[in-house]
Amino acid sequence: MGAVLFWPLAALLLALAGWSVLLANLRQDRAAIEGNALREATAFANSHAEYLSRTVESIDQVTLHVRYAWQQSQGKLHLDALNAQGLFPPSSYSYLAITDRDGRIVTSTLPELRGLEIGDRGYFRLQREADTDSVFIGEPVYGRGTGRQVLHVSRRLLDERGGFAGVVLVAVTLSYFTATYDPVVMGSLGFLGMSSNDGQERTMRVGHRVSAPGERFLMQAPANALLGGTGLLEGRRWFADGRARYVAWQAVYGYPLIAFAGLDREEVLAPYQRNADASMYYATLASLALLAFATIATVLSLRLAWRKQQVTVLQTTYRLATEAGTEGFYIAHPVRAADGGIADFEVMDCNRRGAEFFGSRREEFIGIRLSSCHPGEQGVRFLHLLTQAWHEGRKEAELPLASRRGDEPRWIALQALRAEDNLAVTLRDITDAKAHVAELEQRSNHDALTGLPNRHWVGLHVPQSIAAAAHSGATLAFLFIDLDGFKTVNDSMGHEAGDQVLRVAAKRLRLAVRPQDHVVRLGGDEFVVILEGIGSKEDAAQVAQRILQSFEERFHVAGATHAIGTSIGISLYPQDGGDVDTLLKHADVAMYSVKTTGKRNYRFYDQKFYDALMASLRQESELRHAIDHDQFVLHYQPRVDISTGVTSSMEALVRWAHPLRGLVEPSEFIPIAEDTGLILPLGELIIDKVCAQLAFWARSGQELVPVSVNVSPRQFSEANMATVIRSAIERNGLEPSLIEIELTESSMLTDTDELTETIAAIRGMGVKLLVDDFGTGYSSLSQLQRLDVDVLKVDRAFTAELGKTEQGKVFFTAIVTMAHALGMRVVAEGVESEAQLRILKSLRCDEIQGYFVSRPLPPTDTQPILPKWFLPSAL
Repeated sequence: MGAVLFWPLAALLLALAGWSVLLANLRQDRAAIEGNALREATAFANSHAEYLSRTVESIDQVTLHVRYAWQQSQGKLHLDALNAQGLFPPSSYSYLAITDRDGRIVTSTLPELRGLEIGDRGYFRLQREADTDSVFIGEPVYGRGTGRQVLHVSRRLLDERGGFAGVVLVAVTLSYFTATYDPVVMGSLGFLGMSSNDGQERTMRVGHRVSAPGERFLMQAPANALLGGTGLLEGRRWFADGRARYVAWQAVYGYPLIAFAGLDREEVLAPYQRNADASMYYATLASLALLAFATIATVLSLRLAWRKQQVTVLQTTYRLATEAGTEGFYIAHPVRAADGGIADFEVMDCNRRGAEFFGSRREEFIGIRLSSCHPGEQGVRFLHLLTQAWHEGRKEAELPLASRRGDEPRWIALQALRAEDNLAVTLRDITDAKAHVAELEQRSNHDALTGLPNRHWVGLHVPQSIAAAAHSGATLAFLFIDLDGFKTVNDSMGHEAGDQVLRVAAKRLRLAVRPQDHVVRLGGDEFVVILEGIGSKEDAAQVAQRILQSFEERFHVAGATHAIGTSIGISLYPQDGGDVDTLLKHADVAMYSVKTTGKRNYRFYDQKFYDALMASLRQESELRHAIDHDQFVLHYQPRVDISTGVTSSMEALVRWAHPLRGLVEPSEFIPIAEDTGLILPLGELIIDKVCAQLAFWARSGQELVPVSVNVSPRQFSEANMATVIRSAIERNGLEPSLIEIELTESSMLTDTDELTETIAAIRGMGVKLLVDDFGTGYSSLSQLQRLDVDVLKVDRAFTAELGKTEQGKVFFTAIVTMAHALGMRVVAEGVESEAQLRILKSLRCDEIQGYFVSRPLPPTDTQPILPKWFLPSAL
């Protein structure tokens, strides 16, 4: 009856447990998704704050340049004329204007705004009444002359006596401040925006819609908004549409603004809700299936009870059926002791093979008590197993047994099944199978070449050592060992010599460690030494030192001697991991850190090095993805002729438009690209983008200046640069004279025919060649002359010394004299002051480039060529 009730009860308990786990997992999944949403919102807010800071800074730079030009022209500046030259951003998203002291627009990039009165605007009144010079960002309004939805960014103008003379302002469309909104990432109901520090909303974008002036989407600012923060905000208390959102906010560096970013809760949880609904559906189906299974099992249990009655009949049939087999079969009946317990078993029946197991005939063996068949401990264990089978109903085991004649014990597979008041026992000789398995285990657990345990042995036995150490509080050490110099021997002398090195290395490792330690060969030239029961990390260090010393003696292989050393990484249990895989991985990481710092030493696992290694791998993966999906944008920094003030060329500077971090400077990712070889596809991508941009500008009919592209030494040595450049030029239908190639001095160190041919091929297309960062490398005058370089760009480090030391001026004079003698032009990089400009002009430097001229400019509809008047002090 108990077996019949078991299945319904078991099914009920299993269903309850399953539903409990499911509901708990759903709660955990929701909490994880919400936590991730808050982290994403924080990343978006931080990125938006950086974007706003850069955007406002670039707009403010325009106001400063215009104000400077207004002062230089003594108030006679004409913005519409300058705009026609392409100096300012296109009017499709902003316009510039200058007012007099009464608020009347006197000049603008939109001529129709001239004479318009704006004296009643808040930003004008604030600048007129202000006693300090600062940029002011106004409230969103409809432009009085254009009807556009704009924000006004303004600075005050002062006359010669320091009095208020008017305002220079830039009107920027509201959508420009939320241009980074990505509906694919933030959804159709997420939002991006900004407000002033006092909580006044400036611009908000929800999905594809930007809030109009006078509308208020964020009904109130969070408390202590200047400190930044995150949270779930819901209801009409916070949003005009009453929806709930995961929101983050961040102060904008350098300006009285707060950046906001938010993800709609319903959109964030939509995948979770679908998964939850599906899980509930399948859980219901599983419950119904479990009910059906319990019903079937109950029916089968009833049938099993009926079949038990037939066991006695089947025993005789089974004995007769096994007479011709190799298994011994017995029917044994328990012999009770005085206390009612089982003292022994008496053989009631057996087959011929069963009697032969004990050296008897069947007729003699029936009626014998089994305790008399096995001597000593073996007999006790045999009876114990049979007693367990009686109480439990069934028992299977493997054990060694010897006959009464004193033969060598043989391995026996025992199977005992209780049938009413008797036991049906089957014995099978598995001695040969055991020996075969032992041989297979020996082969699978040991390395055939060195005889050492292998990786499979580690997976089988070391977890037991870890469990014992966890129980006793002991420490284990894993020494991951890699042979330094093995590959050279293996490649130059052949695999047979390599195998000899491995056998000798294994012998030296066994001699260097303690007898109780384990030396394992993982594969190739990698070994692991496992130290059990060490007292401290110093014990592991001593063993590592002995191993290093044991490899100081040279290896004698194939009639020659070879220096083979070891790099050893050490991880400790439990400090560095709680399982075999983790400890091996961390020891491998520690060994890798030795390889990167000189080899032939040992080092313990360092979490900081591991984190740095993982970060490097993540950065490489992100960069590879960025190249595959073209996440790069180019900015262009002008070069200006000192003598004329005319823009002579531009340098293309790449930026990574990271989806979370915003624009990433090249100093952060170019070294990674160089180390990993990704500089090759990245370089091709940049050259093609520059050619495509020049082709786009050329279609506008504008007269263009050349653009120079930086090419790394690795590109020049590993890629066919002439073919890459020619393909990009032909693919975009571009004049070759519009492209210039910048090489560093290190690219020219290898004086090879291949380098000469490549440079000749590039110059043969009509592409000019520039040497970048001149003065930091080791190029010779003869090499520069032979390679026929067009331009030398002097490194900014030497420009910075001008005006500080006489040696800096002397060095620069020498460079200019040398370059001019070789027919090259000289460009000074990193010019940041008018004083430097004047010195460079006196030294007959040809061109300058740097922040004093212009910061790198983003591409627009036309090439951002500077106006000639930009360097009036140099003329």
